[in-house]
Amino acid sequence: MAGLMNIGFGNLVHTDKILVIVTPDSAPAKRLVQQAKQEERVVDATQGRKTRSILVMDQNTVVLSALGPDTLAGRFQAGSKEEE
Repeated sequence: MAGLMNIGFGNLVHTDKILVIVTPDSAPAKRLVQQAKQEERVVDATQGRKTRSILVMDQNTVVLSALGPDTLAGRFQAGSKEEE
């Protein structure tokens, strides 16, 4: 059963749709975001803050979050434990 995960500032994503969570520091991650912006596939959920995580969703959507990958991973794992 799928759930929703808070990615900051009241924004939620469907946990079954998340493929990967990465930091935006590497050159490949920056290229991924740039290309997604050009193709209008980016959802910016940072509320103007610094991007600390990039969530790649199925359907090639890219979601930007101001929360760190460790924080999001903890929330993801906490949500999966609640389902058990």
